[in-house]
Amino acid sequence: MELRSPAFSDHRMIPRRHAHDADNVSPPLTWSGVPDEAEELVLLCEDPDAPSGTFVHWLVTGIDPRAGGLEAGETPRGGRPHRNGFGERGWGGPQPPAGDDAHRYFFRLYALAEPVSLPDRVTADDAHAVLDRRQLASGTLVGLYRR
Repeated sequence: MELRSPAFSDHRMIPRRHAHDADNVSPPLTWSGVPDEAEELVLLCEDPDAPSGTFVHWLVTGIDPRAGGLEAGETPRGGRPHRNGFGERGWGGPQPPAGDDAHRYFFRLYALAEPVSLPDRVTADDAHAVLDRRQLASGTLVGLYRR
């Protein structure tokens, strides 16, 4: 699957308005190539460069596989936002420590053959343990951010 954003290109800087300490608006995303047999999409955004370990910035399950994307600040059609690493429901934008090199933010979209059940607050490792083995296909977009 192909995952893109009109707000930033792969391995390029995420605009400040999407940062947690700015407007904290989720970026717009588009995707294509979802397998016909997909019953659900799951969106995960994580920062593997966080000092305390991989940080979950966004996890949305239950996304309609016929959805082709979402506008900035939206929850994907049919999606159920989970709690992020900040303890907030939905998007929690980048907020790396000031002075760090740019952190990488991996946006991953998974196509699943059947609905998945994940806890409301889940670690990135636990999400991968379920999603990586159940995926029909996936797409990844990497954004960068530094303060």
